Amino acid sequence: MEPGVDENPAHRPHPKTYGGVSFWLSFIAVLVSSFLSALDLTAVGTALPTITADLNGQENFVWIGSAYALSSTAFLPLSGHLADVFGRKPVMMISIVFFAIGSALAGAAQNMNMLIAARTIEGIGGGGIINLTDIIISDLVPLVDRGRYQGLLGITWAFASAIGPPIGGSLAEKASWRWLFYINLPLTGIAIVVVGLYLRIKTPEGSIMTKLKRIDWLGNLIGISGTTLAVVGLTFAGVRFPWSSAQALAPLIIGMFLIFAFIMYERKVPQEPTIAWEVISNRTSFCGHMATMIHGMTSVSIIYYLPIYFQACLLASPIRSGVDLFPTAFVMSPAAFIAGTVVTTTKKYRPANIVGWILTVIGFGVLSLLRADSPTGKWVGYQIIVTIGTGIIYVCTIFPVLAPLPVSRTATALAFFAFIRTFAQTWGITISSTILQNELKKNLPQAFLSQFPQGADIAISAIPLIPDLPEPLQTEVRTAFASSMSVIWKTMIGISGLGVLTLFGLKEIPMQSHTDENYGLTEKADEEVVVNTTGERGISTRMCY
Repeated sequence: MEPGVDENPAHRPHPKTYGGVSFWLSFIAVLVSSFLSALDLTAVGTALPTITADLNGQENFVWIGSAYALSSTAFLPLSGHLADVFGRKPVMMISIVFFAIGSALAGAAQNMNMLIAARTIEGIGGGGIINLTDIIISDLVPLVDRGRYQGLLGITWAFASAIGPPIGGSLAEKASWRWLFYINLPLTGIAIVVVGLYLRIKTPEGSIMTKLKRIDWLGNLIGISGTTLAVVGLTFAGVRFPWSSAQALAPLIIGMFLIFAFIMYERKVPQEPTIAWEVISNRTSFCGHMATMIHGMTSVSIIYYLPIYFQACLLASPIRSGVDLFPTAFVMSPAAFIAGTVVTTTKKYRPANIVGWILTVIGFGVLSLLRADSPTGKWVGYQIIVTIGTGIIYVCTIFPVLAPLPVSRTATALAFFAFIRTFAQTWGITISSTILQNELKKNLPQAFLSQFPQGADIAISAIPLIPDLPEPLQTEVRTAFASSMSVIWKTMIGISGLGVLTLFGLKEIPMQSHTDENYGLTEKADEEVVVNTTGERGISTRMCY
């Protein structure tokens, strides 16, 4: 049975007491932190071939991305619980510090093992930043009014996505890939200062020992172990080892079993669970999480594999492939903002989710039509269609996830929300890379294919060679890449179709107009604009909650 509005005091209307100086300073601090994480995430992909060649790490290149994904995914549930116990600001600060340390070590890496270890540390920080961003926004703004602010967060991500790939390509091509990581250091410095000075939010009282005793250490150990094994299995599967091999299946199966065991353990054992069972036990929240998972799998394929199309089929340089991704970056932000504004204005989230999934299915359908010689108008226009859809879904799945829940469950729900999205992105990358690897084995000319060793990623290894190939071999290779990538997009059509099915499980539940009074802005007298429920405006000196 879905929770009703009257059953939850969090749904009670109250004056909108946010929007003043303290609020905006805190919100800017959150956006700066989010920008930092997004820039790193989007910049590394375009420089991956250069990094791999420089460190002679063709066999382990996949771990440059997977180590980051592994650590950020594994620690996401714990970061949400730590935010409840210790407060949002300390966990955000620690996450930024981890990110800075990982970035410094990555920039100084002398071999692949050092780089992989550094990316693992960086991932812990990056995952915490992403998670705390959503949690803090939820503390500041009630769900019913959050659409516009989620849209502003989407704009921040889109801007980072726009400049990230060109920056990554430029540094890899013109300077050194190491500056991809060193550039994070002044940015983390800015983020620490801004968060430290301007993120004015409450911190729970109590001693360190008392708070440490509240952490479900055994449950988190099970969850982290399961996630680690599952991501290791996904990383190995399809490229380094066949899906049917023990090296891929054993960690994947054991990992998925432990993740299931973690969820069941959290339901029954701890008094203060890391993931509360009620965040997935109702139909609307469950379908919202499923939609988030499907969106994570499909949207990541666009960010990771459109640059491969540009470089392999259109012979774009790393810098140019980043520029060619501009339609995705610049369209996603207004799509996300408009969708969030529509949800806030109409107080309904189902219509936006319906439009988003329909456009996503259509967008992947037209992407599958791209060929090696497709004109600019097609690959730009097709990007726009699919990006509008994914941009809408990026913002709008959070509303059905949170609408049925009391605000006291926001942090744990958002931690699981972020975990699902990040874990699904790992699945999406693995599925896409497996498809591309297998299709290239079938479609590439045998004389060209034979030069790549067993277990190497053909796409990463082949792309630097394509511009210098003689004709007609170059055209044959470009055509093989285009037809192989078409299979990726066709697969994403089917997976996005599952997202359409989640719409039938969404119930339109009135969204909370209340935030958790245990968190939010600190008690500081400040002149703020107060907008009451009748729409009257005025200036008042109040306690900022």
